Amino acid sequence: MSSPDTQAPLNPLPPVVVALFLVILGVEATFFLGSRGLVGGPMAVGWRTAAIQDYGYNADVFRWMLQNNVWPLEHLQRFLTFPFIHGTFTHALFAGVMLLALGKFVGEVFAQWAVLALFLLSGIAGALIFTLFAGAQPWVIGAFPGVYGLIGGFTYLMWLKLGQMGEQQYRAFTLIGVLMGLQLVFGLLFGANSTWIAEVAGFGAGFILSIFLAPGGWRRIHQRIRRN
Repeated sequence: MSSPDTQAPLNPLPPVVVALFLVILGVEATFFLGSRGLVGGPMAVGWRTAAIQDYGYNADVFRWMLQNNVWPLEHLQRFLTFPFIHGTFTHALFAGVMLLALGKFVGEVFAQWAVLALFLLSGIAGALIFTLFAGAQPWVIGAFPGVYGLIGGFTYLMWLKLGQMGEQQYRAFTLIGVLMGLQLVFGLLFGANSTWIAEVAGFGAGFILSIFLAPGGWRRIHQRIRRN
């Protein structure tokens, strides 16, 4: 037994979650310093807009690639770069806080590589599903689709836990229900855009991916296949 005096008061954050947060923070700090004229000179004021144009996900660009069967790397990379570009400091702040909170919980159960895969693949899935419904606003930026994927992982873990305890498993979906309710309220008050589609799709992808990425996931699948 370890002495209470030698234990940290808080469990450390998973390294991969810290790394993702630092990338978001670093990009946002660069935009902030540039907008204040502290780095980059006069052109730095437009760094955020230029980054959205060059690294944000655009549904129209993907449709063009699909129709012409042309897949330039400069556009494919958008699937991996858009989660780190945000529209405002507040946007980045809320995404970063949720990333730390959900990433800590999921990262205490999942392997480090699995957390990264969950975040990135959920973001990609969210962008692809968004493409099917995108209207006049074709852009997706920010970490929220990936963060909602982590919420999907959190929900899956809670679903398993409630099942093991013999309790009603639908309660695992309380968090996503509350978040969707808040989305609806803010949409009615301030107007909504279609990027919520990417977030909901990210959640769904995260839940499904967690079946395979969670510890023992493949073993549980094999057992069910054998039983059937």
